Amino acid sequence: MATKIAQNAKVLVLCGGLSHERDISIASGHRVAGYLEEAGWDAATHDMDGALLDYLHDPDTRPDVVWPLLHGANGEDGSIRDILEMAGLPYVGTRPVPSRTAWNKPIAKSLVAHAGLSTPRSVTLPESMFMELGAQGAMKLLVESLGLPLFVKPTMGGSALGCTLVTEASALPQAMVTCFAYGQVALIEQAVIGTEVSVSIIDAADGEGASPLILPPIEIETHGIYDYEARYTPGPTKFYVPARLDASVLATVQDAALTAHQALGLEDISRTDFIVDSDGVPQFLEVNVAPGMTESSLLPQAAVADDHHLPELYSSLASKALARGARR
Repeated sequence: MATKIAQNAKVLVLCGGLSHERDISIASGHRVAGYLEEAGWDAATHDMDGALLDYLHDPDTRPDVVWPLLHGANGEDGSIRDILEMAGLPYVGTRPVPSRTAWNKPIAKSLVAHAGLSTPRSVTLPESMFMELGAQGAMKLLVESLGLPLFVKPTMGGSALGCTLVTEASALPQAMVTCFAYGQVALIEQAVIGTEVSVSIIDAADGEGASPLILPPIEIETHGIYDYEARYTPGPTKFYVPARLDASVLATVQDAALTAHQALGLEDISRTDFIVDSDGVPQFLEVNVAPGMTESSLLPQAAVADDHHLPELYSSLASKALARGARR
């Protein structure tokens, strides 16, 4: 996957922003910029702040290609990609409309289900409905309809912020409060018991008929849920690459990730999260168009375990985006 880099080609990695995941975004951004620099790019990072637009338009600093590594709403809901397209700058990753679709978990679940994937039964309820109908009655109906255990999470968000596994009805009120602290709409799913896995796709090869690289499924073993602390604190979580599943199930999970990637119209890079149930069926949870790229993040771990050289792999993504921008 070796790539030829244009002389003095500038790549700008956007990171930071004002989301709850700011620190993770900054760590991811600096790590990716370092690898791109190692691969031969003139790499820089920039926060999403009031100086960004001037930086993008200044002939002395204007990059040739941008890699948006912003987490949270403005980084993953298509907004920053709209800005980059208006500025006439090519970028790594999915275009604005599919980004918005993937960012909205209930809509993404509906589309991948239509494409044939399994996903836990769920309902989507705004905070205002709990206020209007009465929280106690609504929560009683949730438990009667979906049963226990339940998984409560914001419809839009990342890094498991605001997420709670509910095993007893008495814990549901606090779970809803926690969820609404991070978003105005809650997705309440039947909790699937099984093996938590994540599959990353690198769509770096250019040209007609090029096949995406489907990295090996990585298994996440942690006590409780794979929450923010478990993701970014060394120690409490163990990762296995490939996941400790039968070869046929591993292939099924990889096929499911590719189906989600294509059904949602994603480009260049994605990470899809599943629970593999007791029957070996991958249950789609969500997809991420700007996955974390820190040392402990899932995509880099899977890539390294699959013997990929990260500077070369990331360089191929930037090169593809640059070439695509020239064509557009």
